[in-house]
Amino acid sequence: MGTQTDPLDEDLPAEIDFSGGTRGKFFRPGATLNLPVYLDAKVQAYLAARARARGIEVEQLVNELLKKNIELIEAAK
Repeated sequence: MGTQTDPLDEDLPAEIDFSGGTRGKFFRPGATLNLPVYLDAKVQAYLAARARARGIEVEQLVNELLKKNIELIEAAK
């Protein structure tokens, strides 16, 4: 393969040489990944209002609700 570039992406070569790279350089065993969760606008507004009324963060309220749902699911098994 040559080093021709895609006409739509002129600043990147078609092939990149990773032979000098270090495998696993940024890997951290046991690291946790916090996933972003995107809520429907109406759901977010509702939860934000409920959280404000209770004086807690939306994240705390959502975690409480999810934990209760998990308990219900497990109890129904």
